Amino acid sequence: MSNILKDTLNKQPLICAEGYLFEMERRGYLTSGEFVPEVALEHPEVLENLHKEFQHAGSNIVQAFTYNGHREKMRLINKEHLLEPLNRAALRIARKCADNPPKGLGVSLMAGNISNSNIWEKDDKKIQAEVKSMFAEMVKWAKEEKADFIIGETFYNAEEAFAALEQIKKVGLPSVITISPMSENIMKDGYTILETCKKLEELGADVVGLNCFRGPATMLPYIKEIRKELKGHVAALPVPYRTNEKHPTFFNLPDNNDCSCPSPHGRTFPTAMDPLQCNRYEIGNFAKEVNKLGVNYLGVCCGASPMHIREVAEAIGLKVPASRFRENMSKHFMYGNDKRIPKHMKEYGNVS
Repeated sequence: MSNILKDTLNKQPLICAEGYLFEMERRGYLTSGEFVPEVALEHPEVLENLHKEFQHAGSNIVQAFTYNGHREKMRLINKEHLLEPLNRAALRIARKCADNPPKGLGVSLMAGNISNSNIWEKDDKKIQAEVKSMFAEMVKWAKEEKADFIIGETFYNAEEAFAALEQIKKVGLPSVITISPMSENIMKDGYTILETCKKLEELGADVVGLNCFRGPATMLPYIKEIRKELKGHVAALPVPYRTNEKHPTFFNLPDNNDCSCPSPHGRTFPTAMDPLQCNRYEIGNFAKEVNKLGVNYLGVCCGASPMHIREVAEAIGLKVPASRFRENMSKHFMYGNDKRIPKHMKEYGNVS
């Protein structure tokens, strides 16, 4: 049986933009804290345009923006009645964009999406059944709206990731399953990171890896280990923040940059992390390094902008539509080297 995801990855790398939550919040179309993708219903044109921007930058996977669009989250904000309309709207927008890629992008696939429920309990069979039901309805809608494959992401409970894979397999679609361990560097239900990834591969996931929570510095060691031990395709989608050994995830990153106006809730996460971002070259370097290891499902998660996605694409040797606007400092009015730039301006640049 043909598997469009694996068949494509066997020929070329794929890039997936997953930065919708933070980018939509920055643009004023999503509530921080709640992080529910109501934009799919309230401003579908904005969501469609962001998909197009990510495609222009090199994302050849259009991921339906249904992250946190599950039944439990919709109950939490008292909008459970909008559950199916929201999911179908997001899926249809993604399908439309995938079917109409910009010239020069190449392969264009659409992915459905399910994610961490935040109610999974290790020994609570009733809660587990509820979560599986939530996953089942979402993958059903994704298949009906013609998703090419399903992404199950941001799981910090290993057994919840296994449950998500189980539901995806029931509808017969290819799967990407990525986990997001917290700062303990182990899954909440006791599995090790490598153990979880190996089990996911054994259970039939087509792509396995890590996404979110961790920046390049604290994701890379685990990607190296996973790539070494797994036989199949591996995914690596960090957040663009400078996490470190003391603070492995972005949830508790301190701001030591003389901040004069800290956030009212006392944390940098999620709305005061601007000074803690990686620059574009750090993201590109991560992509280049993991790609050399044999990782060919790449992307950037929360905090990503189209600029980061272009950096990933170009770091692994791809020319994408946005490459047309790659930086060209040779023409800068003070720091360029073009012969038309006056000497006095170059000298001025050294003192400004």
